[in-house]
Amino acid sequence: MDFDKAYGNETQCHAALVSWRWPGGFECPDCGGKAHCVVTRGARKLFQCNVCRKQTSVRAGTIFASSKLPLRLWFKAMYHLTQSKQGISSLELARRLGITQNAAWKMKHKLAQVMLERNATTRLKGKVQMDDAYLGGERQGAPGRGAAGKTPFVAAVETTDDGKPHKIILRRVGAFSKFALRKLAGTALECGAEVASDGLKCFAAVTEAGCKHTPIITGSGPQAAKTPAFKWVNTALGNIKMAIVGTYRAVREKHVPRYLAEFEYRFNRRYDLAAMIPRLACVALRCAPMPYRLLKLADFQA
Repeated sequence: MDFDKAYGNETQCHAALVSWRWPGGFECPDCGGKAHCVVTRGARKLFQCNVCRKQTSVRAGTIFASSKLPLRLWFKAMYHLTQSKQGISSLELARRLGITQNAAWKMKHKLAQVMLERNATTRLKGKVQMDDAYLGGERQGAPGRGAAGKTPFVAAVETTDDGKPHKIILRRVGAFSKFALRKLAGTALECGAEVASDGLKCFAAVTEAGCKHTPIITGSGPQAAKTPAFKWVNTALGNIKMAIVGTYRAVREKHVPRYLAEFEYRFNRRYDLAAMIPRLACVALRCAPMPYRLLKLADFQA
């Protein structure tokens, strides 16, 4: 009800985007001029600069650019992506919005790209639980790490002083190697973070990024997942894998970073659900347009 009251029609959605894109008033993207007039062309509202005569819309140059879908559908999509704990498939999103599955897929992945770019600035500090994980089903061939058909990624959870989970990062890696973990630690961990991991040797590379490392030998099998030192990272991994199986069934390897970004974005903002829509929209207004040909490309290079 609160969502419908705030973003129930196209006028409200347009006004919200204008206020978030230009909080100090309209500013021409070409010359920076503030004096302007509004040109109405059918359902479109264009802002024309009085100085250089440049015409622009609130969508131009943002993730919403070139979309023919009404803004109210974009807002509803942001609602479903941010408020659903288990995520939502493009097929289900299409049903709820009354659009085609292809249109819903593009909308969902554009918003997931926004989350991915926003998550890139997240850094964990203090005590951190870290573990290796895979996405993907069984395939013929050699089992274990490096098996075909599985996508490796690293999960890390920052905990508070009283041992509660605070933030999480979920990052795909090319392999569980010292090079990959050193690179990840340099971009996702604060210098001085205290990392606890299992005995996998590659995790020791976090020390090269200025972090402290405590390896804990857990052994193998189901009992290893019950180690108290990794309670929250294992809980998060279990929830993520169950959600992916239940919601999506399977995800293509090249799109894994976006799916992980959704879970990371929601988890790190779970205590203020109402604020997630304006926060996501503000970031979306500062993200470059993402045409379909780019959405189909892999957004991670191993």
